[in-house]
Amino acid sequence: MTAARPSILYVTDLGYEAKGRRYCDEDIRLSGRLREDFDVALCHPLDAARLMGSFDGVLVRNSGPVLHYQREYDAFRALARKTGARLYNPPTGRADMAGKQYLVELSAAGFPVIPTVDRGEDLGRLPQSVEYVVKPKIGADSIGMEFLHPDRLTEVMHGDVLVQPRIPFRYEVSFYFVDRDFQYALYAPRPERRWELERYEPGPADLEFAQRFIDWNTLDHGIQRVDACRAPDGELLLVELEDLNPYLSLDLVEEAVREAFVARMKASLRDLLG
Repeated sequence: MTAARPSILYVTDLGYEAKGRRYCDEDIRLSGRLREDFDVALCHPLDAARLMGSFDGVLVRNSGPVLHYQREYDAFRALARKTGARLYNPPTGRADMAGKQYLVELSAAGFPVIPTVDRGEDLGRLPQSVEYVVKPKIGADSIGMEFLHPDRLTEVMHGDVLVQPRIPFRYEVSFYFVDRDFQYALYAPRPERRWELERYEPGPADLEFAQRFIDWNTLDHGIQRVDACRAPDGELLLVELEDLNPYLSLDLVEEAVREAFVARMKASLRDLLG
């Protein structure tokens, strides 16, 4: 008899409309490839807590910004911890899945991050800028982000936002990892068109930069995307470390790269599920 295959609950919001991305296309195709090795069922994020007990593992993919259903998401994570459910990514990430406080901590620790503070008394630590970026600590997809003149910063410093200088960066670049292994990189050569991405060939210094944040996060399993910008002086600075449900832009990479990514992801899931 054929041994039973591991079962995966694939969590995605197929109806979520994201600027410049089609979540549904990516998840339909990726879940189809996983079905070659696993029994896969798709569900909406609001159904995940109720259904996950019937599966060997839960794969959280393009589930949309959790702030739209924060209470349900928190309950889902709490139940997963209580029952020992195997989540992918595991709920132990220190980056975006826990909010954006990590940007303040990394900045204070001297990591190559866009300078970031969250207290009015620390505004003097930021370099002078014509404009500053203000972001909610719990946010995604630029929801709630504002650009403010320096004179207005004290109006918004009340504990739940981050402040950064607005950097006239040359381009944004994203590095994609499975577990702690680099897979590919894409960049947006035109800053005003964030999701018009092209293949990027990283050099050794680029990979060392991205790997530093992956190692800091200490996730043994899962998919992570390191988003960075190239500053005017040529330095790479971290924009965010997406460790919850990073969009992968798999339709923009060559077939060989996509196949290698899928194979590595399958191996990672098999290892997690035992």
